[in-house]
Amino acid sequence: MKQSIYRSYDDLPLFLNARMVAEALGIAAASGYELLHREGFPSLRIGSRIVVPKDKFIRWVNEQTGGGC
Repeated sequence: MKQSIYRSYDDLPLFLNARMVAEALGIAAASGYELLHREGFPSLRIGSRIVVPKDKFIRWVNEQTGGGC
């Protein structure tokens, strides 16, 4: 498993791209890209870019791990 370069949610930028999502979760970049295209994942399309708002990413992680917001 890859190790995340982020130590806390505070280290994350306001919007995350596929590479950043992958780094935060400690997964391969290709898996991060696939996740952004998965139904139910809180991604946002801006032109040709797909990003994830930091707050929605944190909420998604908490929901997936059974944690509360």
